[in-house]
Amino acid sequence: MNEALRPLAVLGGSVVLTLLLGWAADLLLRRLDERHHETPLWGLMRRCRIPLQVVLLSGLLRGSYRQTRWAFIVHHENRIGQILSLVMIAAGSWLLIRIVSGAVEASYARYATSTRDPMRVRRVRTQVVLIMRIVTAVVVVVAIAAMLLTFPDMRAVGTSMLASAGIIGIVAGVAAQSTLGNLFAGFQIAFGDMVRIGDTVVVDGEWGVIEEVTLTFLAVRTWDDRRITMPVSYFTSKPFENWSRGGSQMSGTVFFQLDHSAPVPLMRKKVLEILEGCEAWDRRGWSLAVTDTTPTSMEVRAVVTAKDADDIWTVRCAVREQVIGWLADEHPYALPHVATAPAPLPHESRFPAADGVPTPRQRRGAGRQDVPAPDTGRG
Repeated sequence: MNEALRPLAVLGGSVVLTLLLGWAADLLLRRLDERHHETPLWGLMRRCRIPLQVVLLSGLLRGSYRQTRWAFIVHHENRIGQILSLVMIAAGSWLLIRIVSGAVEASYARYATSTRDPMRVRRVRTQVVLIMRIVTAVVVVVAIAAMLLTFPDMRAVGTSMLASAGIIGIVAGVAAQSTLGNLFAGFQIAFGDMVRIGDTVVVDGEWGVIEEVTLTFLAVRTWDDRRITMPVSYFTSKPFENWSRGGSQMSGTVFFQLDHSAPVPLMRKKVLEILEGCEAWDRRGWSLAVTDTTPTSMEVRAVVTAKDADDIWTVRCAVREQVIGWLADEHPYALPHVATAPAPLPHESRFPAADGVPTPRQRRGAGRQDVPAPDTGRG
C-alpha cells in the first residue's frame, strides 16, 4: 500500500502545492492592483502566473521524482531528470521575459499618461519595443545554451572547441557582417532618435508611416495600406524624409494654373471660407499669392496648415477641389484655355511688299491661282 501511495503523494503533492502557490501569488497581485490604480505593474505581473506554476512544478518534480521509487522512473532516472531540467530552464526563461515585459510596459504606460508631448511618447515607445526584443533575444540565447549544456556530449564538444573559439568568432563575424550591421543600426535608431514608430516618412519616393521597428528591419505602411520592409541599415546610411521630426505640425501647398484674368482677391476670400469649414485645418495660418507667370497663364499658390500629415492631405484636397469647382461655376474665364482664333494679318501700309512679291490681299484674291515666283536675277 505504501508503494502505491508514495508516487501519488509525491506527484499529487507537487501539483497541489504548485496550484496553491500560484493562486496565492495571483491573489496577492490582484490585491496590490486594486490598491494601486496609478500603476498597471501589478495587473501586468498577473500574466506571470502560468510560467511561475510551470517553474514551481518542474522544480518540485526535479527534486522529488526519485522518491516515487517506480521501476520505470528508476530505470530512466537520468533521462527524466534531464527532461525536467529542460522544462525548468525553458519555463524560467518564459517567466523572466514576462517579468521584464510587465515592468517595461508599466513604465511606458506611466510615462505616456504623464507626458503630453506625443513625439516623446513615440520615441520612448520605439525604445521600449527594441529593448524588449533585445532582452528576449538574449534570454532565448542563454536558455538554449543552458539547455545544450545539460547534455554530457555537448559539454565535451564545448570544451574541445574553446581552443578554436577565436577563429570561429572571426569567421562568424565576417559571415554575419550584414546582420551585425543591422543590429548596431537598430541600436542607433532606438537611442539616436532618428525615426520612431508612428513617424511619417518618405523613403524611395514612397510616403508612409513607420509601423514596426525591429533589430534588423523596419516596416513602413504606405497610404494605400502596402507594407514596405526595409533593412535598418538603410536609415543610417541613406537620406530620407521624416515629416514628424521636430513636431507633427505641417504646412502644405496647393497650386493652380489660371488665366491672367483670374480674380485673386476673391480667391483669397473663398480659400478662407473653405478653411473655416474644414475640420482638418488647425487655424495656424494660411496664404494665397501669385508665385509665377507665363505668356499664357499664371501660377497661384495656396499655403495651408494642419496638425499632421494625414490632416494636411485632407486640407489640400478640400481646397483644390472646392476652389476649382467655384471657379468653374462662377468664374469660368479664370480657368486656363487655349486660343484657337486665327491670328490677324498685318496691315499692308506697315509692311510694304517687295518688288515682285504679292501682297496678302493679292494672295487672298488669287485663291487657288498660281502665284508667280519673284525674279531673283539668277535665271
